Amino acid sequence: MIRSIKRMMGSDRQEDANENLLEKIKKASLPKHVAIITDGNGRWAKKRGLPRTAGHAAGMKRVREIIRCADQLGIKVLTFYSFSTENWKRPKDEVEYLMKLPIEFLETDLNELIERNVKVQMLGEKSKTPSHTQKALAEFEEKTKNNSGLILNFAINYGSRDEILHAVHRIINDVKNGHIDKEQVTEELMGQYLLTRGLPDPDLVIRTSGEIRISNFLLWQIAYSELWFTDVLWPDFSSEYFYRAIEDFQHRSRRFGAV
Repeated sequence: MIRSIKRMMGSDRQEDANENLLEKIKKASLPKHVAIITDGNGRWAKKRGLPRTAGHAAGMKRVREIIRCADQLGIKVLTFYSFSTENWKRPKDEVEYLMKLPIEFLETDLNELIERNVKVQMLGEKSKTPSHTQKALAEFEEKTKNNSGLILNFAINYGSRDEILHAVHRIINDVKNGHIDKEQVTEELMGQYLLTRGLPDPDLVIRTSGEIRISNFLLWQIAYSELWFTDVLWPDFSSEYFYRAIEDFQHRSRRFGAV
């Protein structure tokens, strides 16, 4: 009984601390675009003697939580690196489970996202995902396309090198066909050929699980992003850590190459 009361008191104190931190970061400049590499689901499951798929299920709960946090803060764009072009090398049953997650997410979360005015988009090569995955993603995009709130990107079957190569090929074709002159090829034009066209570049990139690398994620777009790494595994990445990352971002000086 005493332990239970102590746990409740500790939970209340933590909730108060989170509320104070939330109010604090609301008063400062917020990142317009936050991108997250959601790493550590498999290790989280292994530590508990569970199958890797259990880690991905737990990770989806954090995705929901962080979407709500970002929406509450008024962040404009939130991007999750959900499945890379290299992730096809993982065990077949794990890949099949990951490809079914968008269907589950569609069934459980679509109505809430619509109510929150969230616009869902996919970054990646859709045609190489299973038909049931494509169908779920297409329904997400179609039913939220007119929403004007938080833009929620899921990078699925995404690899930044592939994205850049495809952009270069399209630019070459447009130059050959006379649609643009080669002198018109600038950084700004390049951005229009990327999957993130029309969106601001990420201000803040978060990576969980203790890995300190980018892993072929938005390489062009994050040239001047602030990077925030944590040892926390993604299924344990609560709103508190999200707020801490933003608070840290707010204390950094972004000079973009200037003095």
